[in-house]
This record gives sequence, structure tokens and C-alpha cells, in this order.
Amino acid sequence: MTLFHRLKADLTQSVKDLFPEAGEVSFVVEPCKDPKHGDVATNVAMVLAGILKKNPREVAGAFLPALKALSYIDQADVAGPGFMNMRIEESFWRDELTRIYHEGPRYGAQNLGQGTPVIVEYVSANPTGPMHVGHVRGGVFGDALARLLAYVGYDVTKEYYINDAGAQIDVLARSLYHRYTQLHDPAVGDVPPGLYPGEYVIDAARTIQAADGDTWLSAGEEVWLPAFRDKAVAAMMGEIRDDLAALGIVFDRFTSEASL
Repeated sequence: MTLFHRLKADLTQSVKDLFPEAGEVSFVVEPCKDPKHGDVATNVAMVLAGILKKNPREVAGAFLPALKALSYIDQADVAGPGFMNMRIEESFWRDELTRIYHEGPRYGAQNLGQGTPVIVEYVSANPTGPMHVGHVRGGVFGDALARLLAYVGYDVTKEYYINDAGAQIDVLARSLYHRYTQLHDPAVGDVPPGLYPGEYVIDAARTIQAADGDTWLSAGEEVWLPAFRDKAVAAMMGEIRDDLAALGIVFDRFTSEASL
């Protein structure tokens, strides 16, 4: 339990003891904006004052004896319109440092999720080209979120949804086949409008040429199109996986739309 959770629990108990008529109260416990005023602050008195129609500073004053009786509170004061600022005992910080040393990377971990299964689907860039900076941002954000959820007790599955069905995959396959035929015969000409002209398509075509030679040149479209769909998606996903690995992002599963 963190300092903030502990103090909030103690304040909640004080609300029940001092103002039982208020019922459940939602308030915040947070670091003081100005360290000169203390270590921790809360707005509980101001929230209660609105519910009870009382002066917030008067409400705050009622909390002071209970706060000062807490072993980890060194000083508690009322400030401004009714905020309460507190300083924490030095012994608390020393004990907390000892805790950090012994718990190591697990310090601060909680079991909020209690094993609840959660799927975090992120990045999921269309396999029609390399990732761009927006995908990278989403990857970092999604992975951080997934790790945080796992850290507080959720059973997290990290999923990449591969959008490998639909017209854009046919366009990619045709783009790849055009570059493949172009490698064998430059007279084939430039990439027609509507196809992907990127250099990454040429790189994938060279890989196919190295592996298959001119096998596909004599094949009909009904043969090469499904084959080049698979080859194109495999090439793009290979590049995407390499980029993700460079970021330290590992997915638990890749779900193919075409297989659903």
C-alpha cells in the first residue's frame, strides 16, 4: 500500500467517525504543489463542506487531531479555503527506502486486477508497408499500458490484429508482382497508378526473385495473386516484427483477419 492509499484509507475512516451523515465521499490525496507547504495535500474538507453546508476551514480543523495522531504524520495544517497540508515523519521515508531495497522491482505492485483477463490490442498497423512514427508511438504507449496492467494484477494478453484481408492486400500483392516482373524485365515500366510505389516493395520482390527465380512469370493471375498476397503480408509483417523487436515490444498473439 502506497503512502497515498494509506492516507486516503485513514482519512476515509475519519470521515466515517467525524461526519457519518456524509456517506461515501470522493476526494483526492496528492503531492503538495509547493514543497514549502508540505509533502501531501487533500481536499477532503472542501468536498465535505459542500455536502454538509459547513465552513470548509471548520471542517478541516475537525480532522487535525486525528491526522496528528497518525504515526507517520509529523505535521498537519489547514491552508487557504480549506485544503489540508501534511508533512510526513522522516522515519516513514527511512522505512520506505528499506522496503524499496527489499522489494526491488516489485515495489509498488498491487493486485487491483485480481487476475481479471484483459486484452490490450495495439499498433495493428496494416501490413501494406513499414511502420511509421505514429505506429511507434502507439506501440510504446500500448506496451507501457499492458505492462502497467500486468503489474497491478491483471491477466494481460497483448494482441496485434493483422488486417490482412480486403482490397488493400490485393493492391499490395499486385504492387509486389509488378516489381517482381520489373526485376526480370525493366521494360515493364513504372508502377501504374493505384499501386504502392515504395522501395520496400522492391526489397520484397528481390527476396522472391532470389528464392523463386522466374517461376511466377508464366503463372496466371489466378495462381500468382493468392501466392503474392501471402508473400507480401509475410514480408511486411517480418519488417514490422523486426521494428517491434527493436523497441522491445513482444506480442502474445498475432490475429489474422483473413483467418477469422
